[in-house]
Amino acid sequence: MRSIKRASRRLPASLRAVPTSLPGSGSRFLSTTAPTSSTATINGSTNTSVTPISSVLIANRGEIALRVARTAASMGIRTTTLYTDIDAASQHAKCTPYALSLGAPSAYLDGPRIVELAKQHGIQALHPGYGFLSENPAFAKACEEAGIVFVGPPAKAMTDMGDKARSKEIMNASGVPCVPGYHGSEQSVEQLKAKAADIKYPVLLKSVKGGGGKGMRIVRTADEFEAQLKSARAEARASFGEGGEVMLVEKYIVRPRHVEVQIFADRHGNCVALGERDCSVQRRHQKILEESPAPLLDDATRKDLWDKARKAALAVDYVGAGTVEFILDKDTNEFYFMEMNTRLQVEHPVSEMVTGTDLVDWQFRVAAGEKLPLTQDEIEARILERGAAIEARIYAENPEKGFFPDSGTLVHLSKPQTNEDVRIDAGFVEGDTVSEAYDGMIAKLIVRGKDRETAIRKLELALREYEVVGLSTNIEFLKRLCNSQAFIEGDVETGFIDKWKTELFEAKPTSNDVLAQAALGLLGTQTQNAPAAHGQGLGFGEATTQNLRKFAFRVQDDASTEEGKIVEVEVAQLNNKLFNVSVRREGDDKPQVFENIVTESTLTTAPTSSAKKTKLTTYFPLARVDTTLVQDPADNEKLTVFQLGHKTQLRLVSPGWFDKALGLKEVAASVVAPMPCKILRNEVEEGQSVEKGAPLVVIESMKMETVIRSPQSGVIKKLAHKEGDICKAGTVLVMFEETQESA
Repeated sequence: MRSIKRASRRLPASLRAVPTSLPGSGSRFLSTTAPTSSTATINGSTNTSVTPISSVLIANRGEIALRVARTAASMGIRTTTLYTDIDAASQHAKCTPYALSLGAPSAYLDGPRIVELAKQHGIQALHPGYGFLSENPAFAKACEEAGIVFVGPPAKAMTDMGDKARSKEIMNASGVPCVPGYHGSEQSVEQLKAKAADIKYPVLLKSVKGGGGKGMRIVRTADEFEAQLKSARAEARASFGEGGEVMLVEKYIVRPRHVEVQIFADRHGNCVALGERDCSVQRRHQKILEESPAPLLDDATRKDLWDKARKAALAVDYVGAGTVEFILDKDTNEFYFMEMNTRLQVEHPVSEMVTGTDLVDWQFRVAAGEKLPLTQDEIEARILERGAAIEARIYAENPEKGFFPDSGTLVHLSKPQTNEDVRIDAGFVEGDTVSEAYDGMIAKLIVRGKDRETAIRKLELALREYEVVGLSTNIEFLKRLCNSQAFIEGDVETGFIDKWKTELFEAKPTSNDVLAQAALGLLGTQTQNAPAAHGQGLGFGEATTQNLRKFAFRVQDDASTEEGKIVEVEVAQLNNKLFNVSVRREGDDKPQVFENIVTESTLTTAPTSSAKKTKLTTYFPLARVDTTLVQDPADNEKLTVFQLGHKTQLRLVSPGWFDKALGLKEVAASVVAPMPCKILRNEVEEGQSVEKGAPLVVIESMKMETVIRSPQSGVIKKLAHKEGDICKAGTVLVMFEETQESA
């Protein structure tokens, strides 16, 4: 406590004399320990004037633009949004009467034009959201020079913390521990490789402008160093532009946890920490789950993290919302500064949940010149009272296929009910298209409970109510995470998914009642859509008698043990709502029969996507089961079943003679694009022999590089595309010479 008093005495008297009517006042740390070098001035100024913000331009898109707009509206701030051609019909473009067109998909990065638009329309302030230009010091400075209030930190603080090498120099000088590594300007391959050898493998390559896992690679041996460096630089240059290829080489902590601290500072000399977040559960170095407080963290370490985070902010005269990220070594319990994100984070709602705050509201108030609304002591008291919170990111991606990104139209979207403990921040509604041009995050689901265990249970229950059709998502994977015993116990690290992949990706059987419901749902669809059984189109089952219908389904679910297998279902209608249903799987001696089941179905067509949706309530002998069956309007034979909190994907199989009649044949011995993408380079040549697992093509989608590897050993017959080509999902990329077996 003596250091607190010394720090307070060094402040000017005007900052130590605190009116009782202002809650956000006090020393630089607001009644917490302050470093001896701290001062009360920010950027050399003690100006305390307050100028309320009355209008704002949101220089971003999607859920963060909508989230900022909601708070702005609640504060009486007139909001203007921006949109590109792709986003013209997006929710953020519609959320306010004031929306300005930017044109090309990349125009969210056109800082000069955005500043000019703000000036032309007389807009007082600009909120950058996160991503895009939010951490661009030149953009912040351009706003300042144009007389526009930038709702974010000063440009100099961005510059200091945005350069990863420079930030580590500042942290070392301020007594904040950093990971051992090379942060120098000599960037030759030979120099970086030599430094990696000095540090000792494994090492982490990371762009000095990095963030969100872009341009980051783990290198485990010297043999793979050059290939990983080339890949990291290419991805970083694509993501961050010129200078992105400059690399840091750091010691890779084998069992790291990613723990970060939400800080906030104002122009009156106040800085607080709003708790920490554990973001260790990641894929491709990008977060999937974030939670606060961090599990299995002792109070001494927790308070030390908060203290070091505030020191980091003080070292660069920070103002506004920021996140100081640390690597916590599970083996030693030591932590190291990783980087500071000079903006609001994607996961900021977690901190809002455990502190009862609106951080965007704070951003606007601090940008206007107000003091922070709460002291450190008040924040800590709230954290003790408000339990635990977890955020799950809902992504358009396929976890079973290496978390490949996906895109497409949301033909069906049903979300859980929200309340004070269940929150959804989303940028899309049913009928919207998730474009491959931008990040594939569909929404964020945030829950709060009285403790961590309760929060996990609430999250899992909410995920069971989340239904998406039209593209792949990680929702089923998130449910499995919630049921992982290791996660429940808090045994997390950044390698969590790889460590527990056998459990997390264990295939589950598809139950017979799901298949029965799919058949009953289709029968209900046919009954409402057609005048007679003999008038049904191909692919909707085979009519054998007036009251008997057969269906054949192929399970198309990578998470199912029956993936690719054919299941036959026979439905016999006994009277209006009474049925017998038999389900026979490949290899079964006899079918499972559900007798005398009563079902009611309701068919609707979604106005925004034209998807056919059938809701069924069926009374099986021992239970009532509610099911939703969705048919994709672009492919009526593609079926999705939601039942008891689980999703199953099926394909209605056409009769064999139908395929023969149309000459349909699957393209054999080929590799196709798993998602819409751009070809970065071909790694093989025509006529070359390759082994199974060899790299064939490197593609880019949603600014992420992905290596397509060979599914077989063989000889390359044809490379269908060249560097720079844009391909749709399912496009053939590589063809193999047909072997005698495949011919």
